[in-house]
Amino acid sequence: MPPTDLVDLAGHEQVAFCSDPDTGLRAVIALHSTALGPALGGTRFHPYPSMDAALADVLRLSRAMSSKNALAGLEHGGGKAVVIGDPHRDKTPELLRAYGRFVESLAGRYVTACDVGTYVADMDVVAEETRWATGRSPERGGAGDSSVLTAFGVLQGMRAAAQHVWGEPTLAGRRVGLAGVGKVGARLAEHLLEEGADVVVCDVDRSAVDALRRRHPAVREVADAEVLARTDLDIFSPNALGGALDDETVEVLRARVVCGGANNQLAGDGTAQRLARRGIVYTPDYLVNAGGVIQVSDELHGFDLDRARERTRAIFESTLAVLQAADADRVSPAVAADRLAEARIAAGGPVPWLPGRR
Repeated sequence: MPPTDLVDLAGHEQVAFCSDPDTGLRAVIALHSTALGPALGGTRFHPYPSMDAALADVLRLSRAMSSKNALAGLEHGGGKAVVIGDPHRDKTPELLRAYGRFVESLAGRYVTACDVGTYVADMDVVAEETRWATGRSPERGGAGDSSVLTAFGVLQGMRAAAQHVWGEPTLAGRRVGLAGVGKVGARLAEHLLEEGADVVVCDVDRSAVDALRRRHPAVREVADAEVLARTDLDIFSPNALGGALDDETVEVLRARVVCGGANNQLAGDGTAQRLARRGIVYTPDYLVNAGGVIQVSDELHGFDLDRARERTRAIFESTLAVLQAADADRVSPAVAADRLAEARIAAGGPVPWLPGRR
């Protein structure tokens, strides 16, 4: 499919391309919407097989950021950037500075941050050329590792789901299965243990599981995500790669709730409906994992962890509102979340669960 067709179908405000022969930079920035404010979204550094593949990914990701930022109550629209290349081989300070100049050329319409293949140290370099780089190190006035509030936000989503399903917002005594215990999953495991939950984990990275269990021997381990899905759980929590919930997984899933930090958890368009038909409550990923974007957005106002944490705490109210709307309208939570996000973007007004805030 030619790139122009992809752009026409996406309904984006602006898609900008950059090629810098001196540094090897090839990048795309997609602005889906700036109705609520400057577009905010991370920069993904990935060896895409073609420009069409990179473009398709950045359009999909930026559209999701519009919904994420809207439901988080942020004064930001949705945007995303991709840099084409192998981050282990092609990433250089000169390339990152060239990318910073590309971001700066959009004059504040796009605010960037970390994503797959980019890190806090990279944003420090990008910020040498633009003021519109967040996710910087604390030494540079930034918020640092955004997994801190990502995990905290997922915890709030779980508490809201517990309120919706079992009538009280507590995870004490609930069995929670974490598929992936990297930065977000490990922090989430610690929150859950503090709440009194029974935590079961798996990860393709043996060292990540070992490190977590050394700190917390009460954590139990299973072989892989397939075994975890078949385990008797109250909550199944994908916290690694996207596409964790395909048709086969949904059919064997034994949990009552799905709530995790991974992006793009649903493998297909019909997966949300399959979950609903099985009576499994799905908390949309972009709704509950918004703590990271709340954290980096706070940098633009002079980062304050306590302030950002309080905004992240509101993920409880937003998740509960989505689940209640889904029941009332007899639709999946994914559809209900999309509708609420679209309504806020269209109105540009306050979010019901954040009185007085846009």
